[in-house]
Amino acid sequence: MRLTKLEHAAFVVEHSGDKLYVDPGKFTTPITESAGTVAVVITHQHDDHWTPDQLTRIVEANAEVRIFGPAGVAAAAAGFPVETVEAGDSVEVGPFELRFFGGRHAVIHPSIPVIDNLGVLVNDALYYGGDSFTLPGVPVEVLAAPAGAPWMKISEAMDYVVEVAPKRAFPTHEMVLSRAGKVLSDVRLTWAVEQGGGEYLPLEPGDTLDF
Repeated sequence: MRLTKLEHAAFVVEHSGDKLYVDPGKFTTPITESAGTVAVVITHQHDDHWTPDQLTRIVEANAEVRIFGPAGVAAAAAGFPVETVEAGDSVEVGPFELRFFGGRHAVIHPSIPVIDNLGVLVNDALYYGGDSFTLPGVPVEVLAAPAGAPWMKISEAMDYVVEVAPKRAFPTHEMVLSRAGKVLSDVRLTWAVEQGGGEYLPLEPGDTLDF
């Protein structure tokens, strides 16, 4: 499998000629080369993780694509054929097995409602928690580690990475950071991954990772 990091929280996984997109939102360059996409996972309804424009482009290029998300995504994206999934669900689509975890977005502030959010494990290898620190409770080969967000501080991300103990990790959710902030997060997350003997890969948009 090959992962290509896109901007912010989005990435695409390619396997056996098929593609899986995760969280193509407003901070991600418009996706125009999506032919071969069999599935899209949207972890939650915030527009930095999906937009109607991004989803429309993918659907128009892939009429049979399946879209998965929690109930909040299905409601927010009512014009699209979103299949509602919950924590504990497992779905097979093309060469991808998707397992879902968690259920709720991390708290941003008590004044802001907590919404649905699901983490996803792809082919028992790649894990992404969306906007949460939900632990998958299984070995993780590659972790998409949050680098910066209104719902986290770097110490929480470090503790999360230490507990997951992935073999490799790369940064996600970092478009809210300055270049200096990204460098700082990379240093801290590198330390966290190394506590479990893993390797941190400071991927930039367009960089790839084979696993």
